[in-house]
Amino acid sequence: FCSQLPAILQIESHQPQAKPTVTISPTKMDPASPNTILLCSATGFYPLEIEVQWLKNGQLEEEGVAFREELQNGDWTYQLQVMLETQPQRGYVYTCQVGHACLVAPIAVQWEPLSSSSARSKLWKGIMGAVIGAAFLAVGLFSYLKSKKGESGRLEERL
Repeated sequence: FCSQLPAILQIESHQPQAKPTVTISPTKMDPASPNTILLCSATGFYPLEIEVQWLKNGQLEEEGVAFREELQNGDWTYQLQVMLETQPQRGYVYTCQVGHACLVAPIAVQWEPLSSSSARSKLWKGIMGAVIGAAFLAVGLFSYLKSKKGESGRLEERL
């Protein structure tokens, strides 16, 4: 386990444990394409041996998966990125699962496409913002026209 790291590693990195940190980043490469690339990054781990898997709704996903070469950081730790190219669908849950000697159990990080309730919430916020903006515009325009009418009435009185 991690406590058995070489003494030189413990001295130089000041980290007796080197558990991976796992994140998921969605990326849209082509706006016209329905596909999205999900990038699972495992960083800061030692030793090098690591297992990274993509799951879709709890099932192992092998199609569209691409591994990048492990990279060594400057501090004896490593990083690895694994990509999944997929067409996200509402209700699906994508999980990047990482197994490593430093972990008692694998780390599982989940990503979900915008759920229908979240999308509806954003839509309503946008509509409400537009309505409030239109109301302020109407009040401002009304005040402007009223002040212009008042000015023209005063000019007629003077003539």
